[in-house]
Amino acid sequence: MIEINNLAFSYGPKNVLNNISMKLEAGKIYGLLGENGVGKTTLLTLLCGLKKPQVGTIVADGADPYKRQPSFLESIYYLPDEVAPLNTTADRWAKSTGKFWPNFNFDTYINIMKELETDGSQKMNAMSAGQLKKAYIAFALAAGTQYLLMDEPTNGLDIPSKAQFRAAIMKYTREDSTIVISTHQVRDLENVIDPIVILDRCDVLLNASIEEISSKLFFDYGTQIQPGALYAEQLPGGFIQVYPNTTGKESKVNVEALFNAVHNNKELVKGIFSHE
Repeated sequence: MIEINNLAFSYGPKNVLNNISMKLEAGKIYGLLGENGVGKTTLLTLLCGLKKPQVGTIVADGADPYKRQPSFLESIYYLPDEVAPLNTTADRWAKSTGKFWPNFNFDTYINIMKELETDGSQKMNAMSAGQLKKAYIAFALAAGTQYLLMDEPTNGLDIPSKAQFRAAIMKYTREDSTIVISTHQVRDLENVIDPIVILDRCDVLLNASIEEISSKLFFDYGTQIQPGALYAEQLPGGFIQVYPNTTGKESKVNVEALFNAVHNNKELVKGIFSHE
């Protein structure tokens, strides 16, 4: 488990994260959502120890990430949005780099590369952006780490590759791992991520499971606008609407509509999900 307590971070006078507190539990794939500039990438780099909290603490099963102790570093893998096109083949890089992660399995890496339809014998600096991204994704999943942080992993992937990525992350990640995926492409990962974390500027608007979201918000796929809707959007043949669930009925959570409903009603939604 990762525990974040009263975390704050700024770049000079620009305050990015302020008084952030939440828990990220084992065995879950968190979707980290938010507009540009709200601190998603900053949070990921703080979680993996590349940046130091200016205020507050981060503790990952007793470890302080910023101390970057070997026992912690071998338990975490961070995949940034932009990946390096190295002058070596993907397979050679994976075999040599994998030595730093005790649970890395080269055979698993090869299997994932095949499922992602990527040629690991090709030099990384000769790959397309999508193929390069898939090589890094294959390595990240094969590393077998307790913590896996991924920043916009579907950027640069075509439609078939996004489906392959969804299948791979469900198949090859450990059941006890804590996985955090930052994304703008919510539709790419809608059936993978649970719980959902929505960051705002200097705030956490939501940190809830799909089950909890469905119990507190109702997603209506109808033909008429309902009064009291927190968000409504016209779709072919009708509307998707979100409003407080006062009847206890179940509905299918639409993550994109959820994101818009939360941003349009920040304080109201925080109140609905308050555990105090």
